[in-house]
This record gives sequence, C-alpha cells and structure tokens, in this order.
Amino acid sequence: MNHRKRWVSIVAGVLAAVMLLSLILSLIPTNATAASSSEIKKQIAALKEEKKEIDAQLKEIKGQLSANDDEIAGIVAQKDTIDQEIQLLHQQIGNINQQIATYALLIADKQDELDDASVRLEDLQQKNKERIRAMEEDGNISYWSIIFKANNFSDLLDRISMVQEINAADQRRLREINEVAQQVSNVQKELSGEKYELEAVRVELDAAQASLDEKRAEADALLTELIAKGEEFQALLDESEDLQSDLMKEIAQAEKDLKAAQYKEWLATYVPTTRPTGTDTTPSTDVPSSSGWIKPLKSYTLTSPFGMRVHPITGVLKMHEGIDMSAPQGTPIYAAKSGKVTRTAFQAGGAGYYVTINHGDGFSSVYMHMTHYIVSPNQYVSAGQVIGYVGSTGGSTGPHLHFGIAYNGTYVNPLNYI
Repeated sequence: MNHRKRWVSIVAGVLAAVMLLSLILSLIPTNATAASSSEIKKQIAALKEEKKEIDAQLKEIKGQLSANDDEIAGIVAQKDTIDQEIQLLHQQIGNINQQIATYALLIADKQDELDDASVRLEDLQQKNKERIRAMEEDGNISYWSIIFKANNFSDLLDRISMVQEINAADQRRLREINEVAQQVSNVQKELSGEKYELEAVRVELDAAQASLDEKRAEADALLTELIAKGEEFQALLDESEDLQSDLMKEIAQAEKDLKAAQYKEWLATYVPTTRPTGTDTTPSTDVPSSSGWIKPLKSYTLTSPFGMRVHPITGVLKMHEGIDMSAPQGTPIYAAKSGKVTRTAFQAGGAGYYVTINHGDGFSSVYMHMTHYIVSPNQYVSAGQVIGYVGSTGGSTGPHLHFGIAYNGTYVNPLNYI
C-alpha cells in the first residue's frame, strides 16, 4: 500500500511538472513572426557596430571641441598681448605729445627772444642810419665838422677820441645784437629739429597702433567664430551622447529579447508544446528582488546620486543614470554581482576606462572612470571579484566610480540594490 501511494505521488508530481511547463509556455507569445535568436544576434551585432560608429564620432567631436578650446585659449592670450602692446603705445604716444608740447613752448619763448632781438637790431640800425644820414645832409654835423671845430690841438685829439668811442660803441652793440640773434636762431633750429624727430616718431607709433587695432579686430572676429563653432560642437556632442544612450538601451533590450528567444527555442525543443487555453501570454515585467548584490567599493563617499542633475563639466541639466562613489585613486572595484563581462573599453571625454557585466537575470551593471580594468569580454566573474581600480579617466573631475545598474535596458537607482 505504501509503495502504491509513493508511485501515485511520483506520477502526480510528474503531471504537475508538465502542467507547470505548459503554463510557462503559455506565457510566451505565440506570434509566428517573432524573431529567432539568430536574427536577434544579428540585430545586436548591427546595433553594436552602429554604436562603434557613434563612439568614433563622439571621440572625433570631442577632439575637435578640445582643439577648438585650445585655439580659443591661444587667441585670448594673443589678444591680451596685443591689448598690453596697445596700452604701452598709448603711454609712449602720450609722453611724446607732452614732449612736443614742451618743445613748442620752448620754441615759442625763443621766438619771442629772437623777435625782441631783431626789433632791437633793426631799431639800432635804423637810428644809426638816420644819424649818419643827418650828418651827411647837414654840413655842420659830421665827423669832420666835429674834428675841425677843435679850438686847439688838445681839443682836436679829444674830439677824435670821442668820435672813435662813439663808433666803437655802435659797432659793439651791432656785434652783440648779431650774436644774440644768431644764438637764438641756432636754438630755434635745434628745437625745431628735435620737434620734427618727435613728430616722425609719433607718426610711426600711430601706424603701429593702427596695425595692432587691426590685429585685435581680427582676433575678436576669430574668437567669435570659434565660440560659435564650439557651441555647434557641443550641440553635436549632446546629440551624439543622446544617440549613444538610446543605442545602449536598444542593445540591452535586444539582449533581453535574445534570452527570451533562446529560452523559447529551448522550450520548443525539449518541452511539450501543448498549452492550457485561456491563459495570459503577456510576460511579467516585475523587477526581481535586490538579493545577491554587494557594494562595488568597500568604502566610499556618495558624491552624486541617481536622478536629474547639472553636469559638473558641461553645466547642462540632464539625467544621471547611476551614482558617483568617491574613493582614493587605485581603490579596488568589485563586481557587484556574478555574471559575464560583456564589454571592456575606453571612451575619451566620457566613461574613460569602463566595464559592463550581464548578470543573466535581466540585470546588467556598468563601472566607469577606472585607471584600468583587469577582466576581458566573455569572462565570467563572481560577486566580489576585483575587476579594476578607481581612477579619473574620461569626463571626470576627480577619482571616483560611476556605478550603474540597468534592468531590461532601463537604468534604475543602484541604491535600491546595494
């Protein structure tokens, strides 16, 4: 009797298992046009090739953006140098203008002295001419009449001496006036020459300033052009990053579809295809529990949580699809859950050195900004196994780990699992 009961129990268990498998089959869509696993693999390969092209495009755009930023910095430095040269020229021109004004005043003073000396000279010459003319016209007034009017020989000598003294005094005054006039004229010529040289220097400085103003205008125009080009690059970069994010989600969804297709093909091969009628064929989308996860870092500081934030480098408000865990450079990074490594790569200006792991249950995880990784694609890793080390490669402002978890291609908050 006990043997029979045991046999009945075994048969009942087998029937229950068959019914359970049939129920599982009923949950899988029966659409005749559903893609096979081989077709989905081709789709995934095509998506990954497209992602490679986008990654290359991103790298090129970031390189151009970096070169544009360097060129802008060079032009700004060049403008600063030109501005300093213009300021120095302004000071030199101001000093020369002051010197020219000072020389102009000195020349004017010397001209006044020269004019006074000329008036004195002309007046004395005129008076001398008038005296001589009067002496010649009036027979009673002449050197000879003065001499011949002498009363005696002694008076004659005195009169001759007086005439000689008068004539010598006139000649001295004439020589003195001529010397003063010549001296003033020489000074005036000297000052005029120096003023001419200063004016020539000012003309050269004005030409140099005009040239520098032209250079500064060219630098301003080029700087404006480069800033506009940088904005275009940034727009392309944002567009490419969005496209890259969409592709990553498509790849994750395709990998999920692949697992479902492979499971369906396995059931079709090894399990009876009869299904109970009237069952719901919609697959469940409930997120599994958080069991099995560990922290990727033993010790860290949470510096940026999951959700919307202002990007620390670009300053743009966008979704942060993970958490930033600050730790010293070189800190070991552990696989947060067992699975297969699907990608190890480097992304300039973005993730830096990073690793992605598929955990086989709809979950995948990503580890970014490593100094380097020590695992390879298709390698199986266990939870807690070291896969790389904390760094600051790619678009990073300091050593930290960007840790992300995706379920069925959609990023979720890692803090709900670790």
